[in-house]
Amino acid sequence: MLNSIITFMDRIKLPFRKEKELFSALYDILGFYPHDISVYKQALLHKSAGQKNEKGRPINNERLEFLGDAVLDCVVGDIVFRHFQGKREGFLTNTRSKLVSRSTLGKLAQEMGIAQLIKSTGHSTSHNSYMNGNAFEALVGAVYLDRGYDACMRFMEKRILSQVINIDKVAYKEVNFKSKLLEWSQKNRVKMEFRELEQSKDANTGSPVFTTQVFLEGIEGCKGTGFSKKESHQQASKETLQRLRREPQFIDAVFAAKGNRTKMEEEPVMAAPDIEKMERENKEFIIAQKTEASTINEPVDQSDDDSRAQASLDDELTLDDISATPREKTREEIIAEAEAAAFADQENE
Repeated sequence: MLNSIITFMDRIKLPFRKEKELFSALYDILGFYPHDISVYKQALLHKSAGQKNEKGRPINNERLEFLGDAVLDCVVGDIVFRHFQGKREGFLTNTRSKLVSRSTLGKLAQEMGIAQLIKSTGHSTSHNSYMNGNAFEALVGAVYLDRGYDACMRFMEKRILSQVINIDKVAYKEVNFKSKLLEWSQKNRVKMEFRELEQSKDANTGSPVFTTQVFLEGIEGCKGTGFSKKESHQQASKETLQRLRREPQFIDAVFAAKGNRTKMEEEPVMAAPDIEKMERENKEFIIAQKTEASTINEPVDQSDDDSRAQASLDDELTLDDISATPREKTREEIIAEAEAAAFADQENE
């Protein structure tokens, strides 16, 4: 046992003397001294520092960030699964997402002193959470390479979720401000939209920066800035929700605009039909029955088309056809009818 301790001390003696401050800082963060300090140094090296190896290739923490991201998903998923017995998949997924989100990891890096160890061009303690969160992931990747999976599990379970983060509070805390604002707008039937105002670059890292503004019924809400569109939407939604709670006049303006919009949408495009007029027009389609006297004596006052139609009607009908009194038959008609009747009797016999 003593020999193992002496061997370990001999292995870390030289780098410990040269980089005493980094070893001490990492021990405070991780709870153990690194075996291979070089991999931790790389985890804290941002690409903006522009360092290269002897072959001229860039050296930074992006590859370790990729590895740490995968390890974190597995480790935190394991912890969440065992901590919340009986909870469904959706709840577990949502909780894990909150714990490994960029903002959460960025706050962890700031709280634990990781942010102060990052090497980058123009870096400051007020720098964005993306750089800090990425460095946290890269540090987990370094622990995995240096100490293995079990060390990563102990670090997250004993150091992070026992001392720094309350896993139960995170699990039941609503952090999706955009979803909350959307739910409010749908419930109140308020039109909501996000407008991308600007896309610039961070002065320190050159990373893209997005600025978004919320509009409710065309009324300007709050703006949000982030290193992704999603982050800017979340920030703008959070600020707008706070404004809705604190400024009654803002809510009044939104609902007044909604009232004007719905009033315009509900205005009839034409006047409602006149029922009495429709009934009068329907009656005009009914042809009045005329007496013989009115047919003969009533003067004709019609258009050319009506006159032609009436003339055609006169050709087909005669006064005899519509006369109420049958006219007397001539002698020839009486004889013809008698002959026809006699002929019909003979055929029947």
